Amino acid sequence: MTETPPPPRARAEIDLGALRANVRTLRARVAPHVRIMAVVKADAYGHGALRCARAALEAGADWLGTATPHEALALRAAGITDVPVLCWLWTPGDPWDQGIEAGLDMSVSGTWALDEVVEAARAVGRTARIQLKADTGLGRNGCQPADWPELVGAALKAEADGHVKVTGLWSHFACADEPHHPSIAAQLDVFRSMLDHAERAGVRPEVRHIANSPATLTLPESHFDLVRPGIAMYGVSPSPELGTSAELGLRPVMSLKASVALVKHVPAGHGVSYGHHYVTEGETTLGLVPLGYADGVPRHASGRGPVLVGDRVRTVAGRVAMDQFVVDLDGDAPEPGTEAVLFGPGDRGEPTAEDWAVAADTIAYEIVTRIGARVPRVYLGE
Repeated sequence: MTETPPPPRARAEIDLGALRANVRTLRARVAPHVRIMAVVKADAYGHGALRCARAALEAGADWLGTATPHEALALRAAGITDVPVLCWLWTPGDPWDQGIEAGLDMSVSGTWALDEVVEAARAVGRTARIQLKADTGLGRNGCQPADWPELVGAALKAEADGHVKVTGLWSHFACADEPHHPSIAAQLDVFRSMLDHAERAGVRPEVRHIANSPATLTLPESHFDLVRPGIAMYGVSPSPELGTSAELGLRPVMSLKASVALVKHVPAGHGVSYGHHYVTEGETTLGLVPLGYADGVPRHASGRGPVLVGDRVRTVAGRVAMDQFVVDLDGDAPEPGTEAVLFGPGDRGEPTAEDWAVAADTIAYEIVTRIGARVPRVYLGE
């Protein structure tokens, strides 16, 4: 006989079955010809890039998307070699040559980047796959409309010289998570105008795309040839204004859990954690949860973060410390090792990532993405 090992002190359970179901839900939201890019940047929003990429592809995703070239190259090195991967956040001196050799689609927002791509293509003797990014109003990465003709012209010359192939034209929304925001229609108008200029000049892209998660869910007019779901793929609503995860047909993929490390009785008037911002009103019991801000639990949620212990939702008592925090158990005395659930799908009445976002005055994207490497990922449904 073999003994069942004890649960780890803390873990982030990643439900790959839920992720696959979310991809299928998103697929059903778009027309049959529209392709799906599964965005797995930032280690798949904290969920684990490689496993999530594979699960998304199994469920019907056509492309993968990352921010940094190192994220994209890691997918190639892990064996994902037969799927197009777009990587969009390049800086001067980045490994363009490795990107070309790995067959990445590399985003270009200015002539400096095009120059570096062309130089790398000459060096490795291969044609680079590039996508031109337009700044249609977000004001972040991307080429301004006034500079677009110059970038398009230079890219077409590089293509005629055999150094690059322009595979895509794309942009990104600023406020797609705010229904009816006037910038949405304005950005679509600018994007169509910039597409029209590039295509009249001779660009023949494989894909044109602007839709992120909220646009995928609510703006069919923005879908063009490809959509780029990120947070929605992980079952988190892009914003409360669009609806809850359940209302959008999505299921949260990550659950953050820990084993209660200590339960003890304390008298009235006992200070709890640094600064004594919480002092017990009467005799009570305190539970120690071995997770802290070094693991990604937001310190801003001190005194507010919700945690399910047993069958009751408790609140973080006092400050979140680097490695641990305390909950007031109101006299209950669960055994050490009892499960504490910081967030999950909500099926058992446990808090959700959105509840923690409210407690920390942030967005649910940050809650899941910030869970650190010290917290092991436990994969379900592989």
